[in-house]
Amino acid sequence: MIPIGLCSVVGLAAFLERLWALRQGRVLPRSLRVMVMDLVRQGRFEDALIACRQSDSPWGRVAEAVLRGRGRVRSEVKELAEEVGRREAAELERYSGIVGIVAAIAPLLGLLGTVWGMILTFRVIEEGGIGQVGQLAGGISTALVTTFAGLSVGIPALMAHRWLLSRVDDLLLDMEEAALELLDRVAAEPSAERPSAGSAE
Repeated sequence: MIPIGLCSVVGLAAFLERLWALRQGRVLPRSLRVMVMDLVRQGRFEDALIACRQSDSPWGRVAEAVLRGRGRVRSEVKELAEEVGRREAAELERYSGIVGIVAAIAPLLGLLGTVWGMILTFRVIEEGGIGQVGQLAGGISTALVTTFAGLSVGIPALMAHRWLLSRVDDLLLDMEEAALELLDRVAAEPSAERPSAGSAE
């Protein structure tokens, strides 16, 4: 029961930390997105870059990568943004694996406790006989408590883990859409980077 209790505390702490870290206003601040897009429309790219650097948000770092690639071909800028996005995605998923581990091992710990309790119960039966059925049933019931406790921790942890992964996917999708919108405004057209065949002739 003690390991199961520790798992519940660790899993709850990791879930609450992720719940706080995965807020929409922290990952993709609407005010920053609107400000950057307005500055880009006005051609104030340096001010937009400064605003991204001052923002401690994942999308701010992705937008900074897009703005640093201003003037390059779209595919090159997109590659830069995807590289930063992969790092930010790994950061967003941090600690969510702990909740998944708790969801996996808590029921196993409960089953282990039940098996151990049954072994002790049958050892007592082997040494002293069955005795009264009520006492035997009480011992088995006590052994099953750990399985109940493990499932009581594991099932909510599994649901929390799935929710966190879904939340991260939704945030990454929103970040990608915002980054692509910014990318379309700052990336150069391929024709601007290399002359056409007709002009070369």
